[in-house]
Formats: sequence, structure tokens, C-alpha cells
Amino acid sequence: MGLREDVDRIIEKSIQAVLPDEAVAKALKGREFGQGKIYMVAVGKAGWQMGKAAADILKDRLEAGVVVTKYDHVKGEIPKTRCFEAGHPVPDENSYLATQAALDLVAQAASGDVVVFLLSGGGSALFEKPLVCGEELQDITTQLLSCGADIVEMNTIRKRLSAVKGGRFAQACEPARVFSIVLSDILGDPLDMIASGPAYPDSSTCEEALAIAAKYDLRLSEAAREFLRQETPESLHNVETQITGSVSDLCRAAASACEELGYEPYILTDQLNCEAREAGRFLASIARTYQNTDKSLAFLAGGETVVHLTGKGKGGRNQELALAAAEEIAGLKGTAVFSVGSDGTDGPTDAAGGYCDESTQERLLAEGISIYDVLQENDAYHALEKTGGLIITGATGTNVNDVSVLLIKR
Repeated sequence: MGLREDVDRIIEKSIQAVLPDEAVAKALKGREFGQGKIYMVAVGKAGWQMGKAAADILKDRLEAGVVVTKYDHVKGEIPKTRCFEAGHPVPDENSYLATQAALDLVAQAASGDVVVFLLSGGGSALFEKPLVCGEELQDITTQLLSCGADIVEMNTIRKRLSAVKGGRFAQACEPARVFSIVLSDILGDPLDMIASGPAYPDSSTCEEALAIAAKYDLRLSEAAREFLRQETPESLHNVETQITGSVSDLCRAAASACEELGYEPYILTDQLNCEAREAGRFLASIARTYQNTDKSLAFLAGGETVVHLTGKGKGGRNQELALAAAEEIAGLKGTAVFSVGSDGTDGPTDAAGGYCDESTQERLLAEGISIYDVLQENDAYHALEKTGGLIITGATGTNVNDVSVLLIKR
């Protein structure tokens, strides 16, 4: 097989290995919930997949449920469950309507009942009842996305502007107990930051939130600033939490897939956290170091990069990472860099990520396209589209960050 065929195989096997079905089933199997009613709320990009897996296990024990996920991510009906699709990465009116439906559901829960709360990345936008007006929350979210703030900084701000984040959803479930099953999309699995921690005590402080607002010079109303000065719940007594998967699982699955294809894999990190284009150039520099190797090698990095928007093009962090590597690997025999989001979406596009190889730069130059100009305009999508470098998987049903891989094939 060629390099691109290898890449497609690696992506397929990696994502298959981190689908939440088995993990959710394992978390629920044999678990005793007592004689009370069981309600289910599933939130995030993997919300439908997790909700379906839980409903299949709970069967008749399930009283009722609500699923809130991204547009085009609902794959069918789930028994006794209302499924909603809403905005991401910026919350919209459907986010607010769906969240209210979840709050109305758990308001029925009494002492002795249990809320099974299934949480995955993307919930910060999808699951929202804003304390400020919806338009301002959308504007603040857009500011955070465009200024290069990382996910922890974003969620430190967002949880203070919400009636369900920062442990407040768990409070809304009282006096019922909450059993939370979490698919982690944040480095180090900080439970108070995944989807802004609706059912976990908040470890961040008002001082940190205000410092982030100052760091990025966020435009905030006085009402929003006042909410940043208010502390969120520091303790919760009705919640038990279990993590089901993370980016480290994705990296191990990708490494195993590489090994099956004859590559010697090296996981460089599962904590990648930098500018996307810098990560791409770093992987490319490794390719130049090993250009004379006589064996097939794979270097993997898992995590979540950021993009500082300087233009108005179309793309995402994984596409930008791959394209940034193209110049440095130009002409290096049997060399490719790809980066993919495990959820199947990269930025506001239909692509999961991007692929570049030794010929990408030459093909773009033949079209009169400068990689530098493309990156300045943040328009990686259209450049990769011309070279066949878009990776399109569709919604995968999972969300455990991204994996970026350098392949050297011999």
C-alpha cells in the first residue's frame, strides 16, 4: 500500500479502538442503582453514541433521557430518549432549548433516583443555559476561539457565565445521585474542565478568570465581569465519576495500527499543546533528521493544538498542522504528515483533518499557491482540497482529542 492508504487504515483502526460503546457498557454492567428511577442525560459530540450504548444496557430501567449533540450527529432514535442537535463550537438557540429540556428532566428526580450523566467534549457549547444574554455569550465564545486561548482558559471563563457548568448541573439534580461517565477530550483529564465540568467541583478561581479576560483583552459587559467575580461550587456530595477514555488511548491505538503496517512507532507525547503550525513544523524537523533511515518509522503526538486567527479562510487546527509540515518535508522520499480529530470534525469544516506528503508543496506551487500565504489567511482547507489532502471521516461518535503522525515509509 502507499502512504495515503496507510494513513486511512491507521485512522480507521485508531478511531474504532476509542469508540465509547464498550467503555460505557463496561461502566454500567452489573452496576446496582437501587429501586429508584434512572434518568439519562448525554451531552457532547459523542453524546448520541454514549446515550445509545447506555440505553441498550439500561433497557427497561431507563425512565427517560435527553441527548444533546452536534448537528448531524444523531444517527437514529433511542428508546425513551429525546435527541437534540445544537451549535458547536459556538452555542446557539438549540443549545439553550436542549439544555432546558435536560434541566426539566432532572427536576423530576427525587431522593433515591439516579441521573446517569454521559459527558464528552463539545459540551461547553452544546450544553448551555447562559447567565448573560445569549448573544453576548456567543460573542465571548467567538473571541476566545479566535484569540488563541487554550481549552482550559476558555472553560474557566465559560463556566462562570453558565447556570449548568462548573458543577451547577449536579446541583440541579439534587436530591438525586449522579453517576457521571466521562470521555475526556482535555489533556490530563481534568474533570472540572471537560465540557466545563457540569457535574464536577470547580478548581479554578475568580482571580484566574479575570486574569484570562485581561490577558486576551476580552470585550465583556459589566454583568459578565460580575459573574467572573462569583465563585462556582467547590464541592459536590451527590456525584460519582468514571473516566472511560482519553487521548492516551487514541495514541496507543494509532501506534498499534502503525506497527501492524510495518512501522516502528514512537509516541512522542500525549500532551501536545501549542500552535498548530509549530507542531507541524516540529514533526517535519524529525522527518529531516531521519531522512536516511532504512526502516519504516512512525512518530506520534496526541493532544490539542490551537490556531491564532490572522485571516478569514476556511480550515481547522489539524488541517493547519499538516499543511505547515508540507514545506519542510518537500522532496523527502516516502514521507507524510497527517493530523486528525477523533470526533471527525476539524474546525467549522466537514473534514476531520489534513494530510501532506513529499509532493504537496510542489503541487500547490504548480497552482500558484504559497503555503505561507495560505497559513496567514488560515485557509488550509482549500489548499488541501486541491491536493487531495483533506481527511474526511464523517462524525465518528467519539471525541478524545487529536492525533498527529509523521510516517517515514521504507
